[in-house]
This record gives sequence, structure tokens and C-alpha cells, in this order.
Amino acid sequence: MIVWDVLPGIRAALAEELVHEGVSQKEASELLGITPAAISQYIAKKRGYKIEFQDAVKAEIKKLATEVRQGRVENVVQRICEICMKLREEGTVCGLDTCGRTADGDLCRNPSGSER
Repeated sequence: MIVWDVLPGIRAALAEELVHEGVSQKEASELLGITPAAISQYIAKKRGYKIEFQDAVKAEIKKLATEVRQGRVENVVQRICEICMKLREEGTVCGLDTCGRTADGDLCRNPSGSER
């Protein structure tokens, strides 16, 4: 779930925020260390759209986008990991070892009722 939904979701939100702040898609790809094609897919909601973030996480992503744009972030990956950990702490993401499954092996459901 982390690799397929959470990290792409964070990257997508970060890419959207950078573009919203006036950064070109090409520059956003360079700042984030990902391909221009990935940025394009994030912006077009073809990738990274399966997770909804709480307001506190959205604020962290917005803050990170501003700091990345201003060149004040040395390690973007580390900061993305910190946001991911915040998601785990607030319960948006289940524990890594059981995420997506209940104790009896059924798929868990997010608050909207859709399967994860």
C-alpha cells in the first residue's frame, strides 16, 4: 500500500502544489528527482490519486512544496518519508505488516467504505 498508493499520493500532491506555485512540470520533475512523465501523470490524476489526506498532512505537503521551490530542502525523499510516517501515526495508513487486511484476512476499508 505504501509503494502503490501512499508515496505516489504524496508525490502527486507535492507535484500539484509545485505547479500551482508556478513551477513548470519539467522543473518540478528536477526538484523532486522524478521523470517529467510522472509529473504529467500526477497532474492528470492518472497516478497517485487513490488516497485522501487530512488537512494537517495537506499543510505539510504545501509547506514542503514551498521549501523545495525555494531550494531550502536538502533531502526531499527524507521529508516525504516524514510525511508518510505522519500518515501512519494518524491512522490514514494501517501498520505496514497488516495494511490492507483485517485480522481474518479480509480487505480492510477506509472511512469512505471503499476497499483499500
